Amino acid sequence: MPARVTLADLAARAGVSIGTASRALSGRGDLAPATRRRVLAAARALGYARDPAVGGRPSGSARLVDLVLGGYHNAYSDEVTAGARSAAAAAGYDLVLTEERDTPDDDWPMRVRRRGSAGVMLGLISPTASQLAALTDADIPVVLMDPQAETSRGLTSVRTTDRAGARTAALHLADRGATRFAIVVGSPPYRYGRARHEGFAEGLREVRPGADAVTLEADWGAAAARDAALPLLRRLRPGERLGVFACSDEMAAGVYAAAAATGRSIPGDVLVVGFDDLRSARWLTPPLTTVRQPIREMAAAAVTALTDAAAGATLASAPIVLPTRLIPRGST
Repeated sequence: MPARVTLADLAARAGVSIGTASRALSGRGDLAPATRRRVLAAARALGYARDPAVGGRPSGSARLVDLVLGGYHNAYSDEVTAGARSAAAAAGYDLVLTEERDTPDDDWPMRVRRRGSAGVMLGLISPTASQLAALTDADIPVVLMDPQAETSRGLTSVRTTDRAGARTAALHLADRGATRFAIVVGSPPYRYGRARHEGFAEGLREVRPGADAVTLEADWGAAAARDAALPLLRRLRPGERLGVFACSDEMAAGVYAAAAATGRSIPGDVLVVGFDDLRSARWLTPPLTTVRQPIREMAAAAVTALTDAAAGATLASAPIVLPTRLIPRGST
């Protein structure tokens, strides 16, 4: 029978002191992220089995769920937080808000470990291999909400029917009398952005085969969408009605700004459909027609999956998919 791997063996393999190895495993102490990663990698390579007392998520740990987002100062994060908080409270858990900082020394997985969280929900974030290793080594389950890439390291994800929703946008614009079409696509081309682009093109082929359709690329903000749409709107000829599908409500607001700058009326000259149905969609003038993705419900589903996993359930391997719905308003 092989000898049990000791903490001293692990420390020697990682090239650190026993104390440093212990702090890295438990998430305590002010260690460089590279040192933590080296210790965790050595632990996996040696098959080191930690005593539950040194950290991680032992049975009966704190009833906490972490929500990790890149920021908390926008309408999208407000919806995610509201849905996650409600689901956590219903299950008897508290929700911890964790902001991912785009810096090399950001060790949010270790902070999660120190809290003994029951699970982690990542919104619009795909974890790196080292981040995921820090969580799985501590037996902390992870669920992705709206992952940016299709490859998600085998993790459970919650998403919406991006392609089908964009298809309904194309059908709606054609039905409302658009004679030309444009789609404002997000850059970088994240998974959900590509799906929306494909769905819009699919719907347009169904109802208007051979229609004039222009693709405009912009980052995911209003200012870039405005700049991308300005040349097209300036060239709009009398009698034409341009149907624009923007892959987010924020980019749709940029199309509104471009219409105002070029003297085009919405919906007289330009018909606009967005995607998200954030609160701001209703505040635009006229109110924005948009494809509603159930953001609160998606966040709640992610948290419920985590609390179920904490109770012993197995996380689903297939994505959890909630449907979109077109919300017609004044912009069409």
